[in-house]
Amino acid sequence: MRDNLDLAASAQQLADAAPTGSIDRAAASSVAITLATTRDITQARRTLDGLSPEDVRKAALELFDRLAAS
Repeated sequence: MRDNLDLAASAQQLADAAPTGSIDRAAASSVAITLATTRDITQARRTLDGLSPEDVRKAALELFDRLAAS
């Protein structure tokens, strides 16, 4: 299993590749920052649950789940 910093690096790569101003970029950036600043995957998931706006939260949680499963 990859640790938070490995997952954060993957999310940052996705954010860098996404179009500026897109929901995908906002979601991936949020996931990258959250993973880089939390102790473990459980804390990161809880933190992302509080993200807003709703469309960014949904996209971030979907991305998080994909990254965490890999």
